[in-house]
Amino acid sequence: MIRQQTSTDLATLATDIKSWGKALGFQQVGIADTDLTVAEEQFERWLSKGHHGSMEYMARHGRKRSRPDQLVPGTLRIISVRMNYLPPDDSPQEVLDNPQLAFISRYALGRDYHKLMRNRLQKLAQRIEQAAGPFGYRAFVDSAPVLEKPLAGKAGLGWTGKHCNIVNRNEGAWFFLGELYTDLPLPVDNAETDHCGRCTACIDLCPTDAIIAPYQLDARRCISYLTIEHEGAIPVSLRPLMGNRIYGCDDCLMACPWNRFAQVSEEPDFLPRNGLDSASLIALFRWSEEAFLRRLEGSPIRRIGHIRWLRNIAVALGNAETTDEVVLALQLRADHPSETVREHAIWAISQHKPAN
Repeated sequence: MIRQQTSTDLATLATDIKSWGKALGFQQVGIADTDLTVAEEQFERWLSKGHHGSMEYMARHGRKRSRPDQLVPGTLRIISVRMNYLPPDDSPQEVLDNPQLAFISRYALGRDYHKLMRNRLQKLAQRIEQAAGPFGYRAFVDSAPVLEKPLAGKAGLGWTGKHCNIVNRNEGAWFFLGELYTDLPLPVDNAETDHCGRCTACIDLCPTDAIIAPYQLDARRCISYLTIEHEGAIPVSLRPLMGNRIYGCDDCLMACPWNRFAQVSEEPDFLPRNGLDSASLIALFRWSEEAFLRRLEGSPIRRIGHIRWLRNIAVALGNAETTDEVVLALQLRADHPSETVREHAIWAISQHKPAN
């Protein structure tokens, strides 16, 4: 390993890394150290309250998630990056306001971001290696026990808002995060300060009151968790609150006033596919498993599987306006082989029956 760089060399390398990162399509690159003491305490408190729900993987790996040098021995710095994903000419509120349409979190409208960002991070690492010689590194994009949001905050990419997402005062919050763990002793950036002030828009507008207090999220009530991470039945009390959201929920982002500065993505892979930015609930509900797998190849949505897809849409159809077409679509799934699908379809049908 090369360890002869002077502080001037390392400062120049850090500046170059940021330029190379932007040339690769990242909107911002920052550098953080490995001290996550505060974040570790907050994370362990969150786990102790059970706010992670059935996401057991959150509690695995001991403290490797909050101690980068335990996850990747020798790590001294984390190069944190962000990439915008908001599609151009998007009208998410119009979709939410139309109960016949399916709302899908804007990050999932196009191709899966994991592979794209990992490839870019790998290219960034190769560029660094060309300049600095061989060094130790590992690239992560939501693929390992990494506290990506606290790291992004320490790297100056933004601050953790009251909705628990990273916010950048110049470009809002519609972006992905990725990390390059490295053993290079690069100079670190200054953390961004909190600019939420007295605003509580995200808390006030959360459909299920999942943001139980500023900077505190109970995932068990979060629509993103319920539609993506949660297996089995969705709690009956939460179903009417989900509206037409079938994969994820962007309400807290849409509510954030800092997103008036949001920039649209220039990545072609993040453009909506299969008309998912304004698709009909009934049309999506009719997809067979074969159609689901074929149409969503390369999409992050595919990982929830066809059963959860149908479960989520059944709930949304239960919340839709009562029409013969809606009821018929649900009846056609009421004898589905999956108990989960059957139960949610039958519940949805019951929402369209007149009260006695």
